[in-house]
Amino acid sequence: MGETSLKRKTAKEILASSFRELAQTKSIEKITVADIAGNCGYSSATFYRQFRDKYDLIAWEFSQHISDIMNRMGEDGYTWEQTLIDGVRYFQENQAYLANLLQHTSGHDAFILYMSQINQEALSHHIQAVCGKAELDPVIDMCVRIYSYGTVSMSCAWIMDSYPVTAEQLAEAFRSAVPLALKPYLLPDSPSTK
Repeated sequence: MGETSLKRKTAKEILASSFRELAQTKSIEKITVADIAGNCGYSSATFYRQFRDKYDLIAWEFSQHISDIMNRMGEDGYTWEQTLIDGVRYFQENQAYLANLLQHTSGHDAFILYMSQINQEALSHHIQAVCGKAELDPVIDMCVRIYSYGTVSMSCAWIMDSYPVTAEQLAEAFRSAVPLALKPYLLPDSPSTK
């Protein structure tokens, strides 16, 4: 029997799809765990075996897409600049959903913190791989944290239309804002690193 390219969705993926479908027409604050589970034929108990609450589901679902983009960095010539462009494009393609999420989610600050941690981990891993060290220098680590928090906060402002620029301008601003200490790892061909 030949290999199949079909991948079965996990319970987490099915629940996340159910939530996203509901969020297209209903305020996120008004969507209940029972709504999410019932919409895909699951019980609330099944939901709670996968997630702590709907905010845990939101963070997990969003982080899967961002992690996929971030984790490509360094593979097959995939640069930090391409990561920025693809990340901003993902935000643009999902702007209505993400704006609804940020506007109606009581866990807004936790969401920003969670996304910052994903960015920080991906950047740290990439820099460790580039420099061949198991731990980052404390100054590099602080720069990674500051840059991660700043870009996530600015992304949220842009998603909410508080920062009206094009996706390309946002990606360019993120590229330009890379701290000098991180440029040799993220923008090795930049004139300031030569």
